[in-house]
Amino acid sequence: MVVDTPTPVAAARRTAGGGGLWRYILIRLVLIIPTVLILVTVVFFLMRLTGDPITAALGGRLPPDQLAARIHEAGFDRPIFVQYLDYLGGIFRGDFGTSITDRRPVTEILLQYGSATIELAFYALVVAFAVSIPLGLVAAYRRDKWQDAVLRIMAILAYATPIFFVGLLLKLVFSVWLGWMPVSGRAGTQTELTMSGIDSATGFYLLDAIRLGDGAAISDVLWHAILPAVALGLLTAGVFLRLVRTNVIGTLGQQYVTSGRSRGVSEFRLTTKHAFRPALIPIITVMGMQIAMLLAGAVLTETTFEWKGIGFMLAEYLKARDFVAVQGIVVMIAVVVAVTNFIVDLVAAAIDPRVRY
Repeated sequence: MVVDTPTPVAAARRTAGGGGLWRYILIRLVLIIPTVLILVTVVFFLMRLTGDPITAALGGRLPPDQLAARIHEAGFDRPIFVQYLDYLGGIFRGDFGTSITDRRPVTEILLQYGSATIELAFYALVVAFAVSIPLGLVAAYRRDKWQDAVLRIMAILAYATPIFFVGLLLKLVFSVWLGWMPVSGRAGTQTELTMSGIDSATGFYLLDAIRLGDGAAISDVLWHAILPAVALGLLTAGVFLRLVRTNVIGTLGQQYVTSGRSRGVSEFRLTTKHAFRPALIPIITVMGMQIAMLLAGAVLTETTFEWKGIGFMLAEYLKARDFVAVQGIVVMIAVVVAVTNFIVDLVAAAIDPRVRY
């Protein structure tokens, strides 16, 4: 009879009887609250350093009496701490305020444009994985050879080059000079008109185009997404490439890989099969931080390509000095990043044996 010998980590988890995992999840979940609260507080008081939002947006364009009336109507003449508590209460009710320039609920703005940003972030992640994983494997396989040196330089350039510069360069080459790609937007005019007639549109253009069953609309949506996705995806691909390379090289030095090598398993098979999957675990653990980087990069990417998502609207409201809308969008992004990190922590705890709980 064969008896499995549990590893020390597995034994520790069995001893905990599964309660350790739930405690880990609960602690991570509870930590979201102070994280978001600190971010909300910092954003609120930083915005108020410029004065009240009404004066910032409309000062000089309204007579003093009308300006004072608008400030009083919005409650911005109350003590700052009262405004802060009122704002916190609104957030708990799902009310992020009303924008000053177009007088729209910030929640409505987030719902309308959030799908575009999520769709762009998804495309960017696809590009990042498609580029970084095979090239990271090549760099590890050809360690310290010229291919490795070239790929490492490319990785550094990818995450060190300003994203707006990459976006403008791609537009100049592929849209202006070669004329292969659309210059801006999420879809062509005809596709936009066709999709505007969809009942209960999701706001995810690719999903809506698939629901239409229109091949031309699907290809048009994907065609418009290529350049923004590449510009944003390369930012993350550079980080992932170096992670894959480093971890594959580390895994190739493990005992089980050495044993496989001694049995005559080819170096290519060891790299692509035996060392590949364990090397991917660190990518998942850092993905939470990369989501924050992606959302920050989305502001510049969406502005460069006029991709009307949250980042594009954030830039527009900043130009209009509409700090109520800016504050709501920034707080929402902070909440998304905090929740994403929580989910990534759970996934990492489930698949990474080095995570203790």
